[in-house]
Amino acid sequence: MIERTLFNADHEAFRDAFRRFVDKEVAPFHADWEEQGYVDRALWNKAGANGYLCPTMPETYGGAGVDKLYSVIQMEELARGGFTGVGFGLHSEIVAPYILHYGTEEQKQRYLPRLASGDMVGAIAMSEPAAGSDLQGIRSTALRQADGSYLLNGSKTFITNGWHADLVIVVAKTDPAAGAKGTSLLLVERGMAGFEKGKRLKKLGLKAQDTSELFFDNVRVPAASLLGGESMVNRGFIALMEQLPWERIQIAITAVASAQAAIDWTVQYVKDRRVFGQPVAAFQNTRYKLAELQTEVQVARVFVDKCLELVLQDQLDTATASMAKYWTSDLQCKVMDECVQLHGGYGYMWEVPITRAYADARVQRIYGGTNEIMKEVITRAMGLGGK
Repeated sequence: MIERTLFNADHEAFRDAFRRFVDKEVAPFHADWEEQGYVDRALWNKAGANGYLCPTMPETYGGAGVDKLYSVIQMEELARGGFTGVGFGLHSEIVAPYILHYGTEEQKQRYLPRLASGDMVGAIAMSEPAAGSDLQGIRSTALRQADGSYLLNGSKTFITNGWHADLVIVVAKTDPAAGAKGTSLLLVERGMAGFEKGKRLKKLGLKAQDTSELFFDNVRVPAASLLGGESMVNRGFIALMEQLPWERIQIAITAVASAQAAIDWTVQYVKDRRVFGQPVAAFQNTRYKLAELQTEVQVARVFVDKCLELVLQDQLDTATASMAKYWTSDLQCKVMDECVQLHGGYGYMWEVPITRAYADARVQRIYGGTNEIMKEVITRAMGLGGK
């Protein structure tokens, strides 16, 4: 196997520490969290107390000021164990960066330390019942009032961390007639009048992840809660597009780590499981199939690691991130299916890790923009774009 060169000794020390945290605070409880449909809120406070939330945020705002590879390590370690209910990645590396990059100083001071401590759980509300990958089609509106506030109306669905969320970045039209150019981002807090959370959604996989609907009925959002203030009015779509490469490469990171975990589980299983008097691993078909899968995952890892080098240099473009997202998530689903097959009947039993991983993987090809949308992005970068 090709030795990875991304991580230094400090990164690996952090990996060891975070793995111990996961083994103690996540692994023993994750199956129960799947049954109840959400991770215990206490985990967020423990993670914050140990410095595992928003580590890449500057120390001024409660973070550790480290590079993004520390968050990559967290994503990989959670994927390694199949602990898909833990929404740290979205909280730390999607919600918090929006505030850091676009927020006013007052907004940064108000929210980032509380996100880093676990006092607040963050979510971002993009998808709607009639608008998913096509963010230009959102219908939620936030219309400016005479006193300068915004009256927010609409609904959102499939919102990760939505049920736990204390702070939601809501994508809404502040100028509906302007299309995408009339989009803004609003900071909506738990308890605002008219802001209600719907039921936790029951999903094929990711069963411990609190995914929910959100409803906004004449929510009066103060002008001070427009992300970035007046300078960001109707510039929300630009912000969304700027952050997409990092958001999509996070899906690729998880896809590769999950696929590798599936192979590792399966290698151990076929060594132990006996059929016709010999281990399943003794059959040539088994060995060759696993060799094929390992080769493809190795290729994917090299590509994703290269993308991460570009992230650290702030040079990863949307088309390349889209390639990584679509190809690795397709590969992840392929690996899971083949590994379930090699597990035989046990691969269909919920208590077996590969079964959970198979169910969890399917959404990777959908969220963050469907893989069909990824291909549209890639073709446009090739000069082959349609409308």
